[in-house]
Amino acid sequence: MPLVTTKRTGLVDQVIEQFRELMASGEWSLGSRIPPESELVTGLGVGRNTVREAIRALSHSGLLEVRQGDGTFVRATSEISGAVRKLCGSELRHVLEVRRALEVESARLAASARTEQDLRDLEVALHDRDEAVRRMDRETVITKDADFHLRLVQASHNPVLIGLYEGLSEAVRSSVASAFDPEIPPEEHVSHTELVAAVRDGDPDRAAAEAGGFLDELLAQMPSTDD
Repeated sequence: MPLVTTKRTGLVDQVIEQFRELMASGEWSLGSRIPPESELVTGLGVGRNTVREAIRALSHSGLLEVRQGDGTFVRATSEISGAVRKLCGSELRHVLEVRRALEVESARLAASARTEQDLRDLEVALHDRDEAVRRMDRETVITKDADFHLRLVQASHNPVLIGLYEGLSEAVRSSVASAFDPEIPPEEHVSHTELVAAVRDGDPDRAAAEAGGFLDELLAQMPSTDD
């Protein structure tokens, strides 16, 4: 999606809207660095102050993050996910609690709303995740496990749930990484086979229970934030 020269009215709002579209479409993907200020100024046909004000506004809403000396990065793709990221911060227990709430409800909805394509996608994601666990390939396990859970949430077909969850993507990856124990044999790692089976069988209560079970175990092992 090329940058479009703006009209001379409401310049900041127009630039903000273009930036939002670039993030929402994935052209500016989550975690990526956006083009430098000089390139944005040239592409948009506006002044530096206009670009800076737009970036400042989107940083305030949690969509962008300015790193001095390094550039500006995409931190969320919607205001909803930006707000979730701000509220959760980096506290692992808080992230797991929000993950549990979103994944349990997503599993419940997915059991009723999933399509045949959703099931195929889930089964492929589960196979890839389990294969990585079998090889004890830590980095691939983290990526494939996070992908599997995102596929589950997408199968809910609830755009608000999906947007909220996507806003947690980096935090979810961090929580997966913290839970991975290379000392545990592959066969003793958490299995999501029954979760997929419950979604396939159209059993919302069983799917919700399967989705929440392993996160309950992780939360039980962590100290309370009140301690």
